Amino acid sequence: MKLNQQYSFTVLFEPAEEGGYVVTCPALPGLVTEGDTLEQARAMAQDAIRGYLESLLEDGLPIPSDKEIAQPVKEQIHVALKTA
Repeated sequence: MKLNQQYSFTVLFEPAEEGGYVVTCPALPGLVTEGDTLEQARAMAQDAIRGYLESLLEDGLPIPSDKEIAQPVKEQIHVALKTA
């Protein structure tokens, strides 16, 4: 009988424009999910991570380590475009 392996990953919750939260996981490229509430977003993140890891295992790929996330920097970047 196999024992369950536990994994921990840092996820980022960003308020969605239409409400709720968008969740990403820096250690798992392409993983994006969302939820209407923070609680729902957490549950969706857990399900998405589980599916992502199961897919890696099925493909014989290694499970990555969590990435250390430093304090994010938030700033505005302004760009100008030439118009016709």
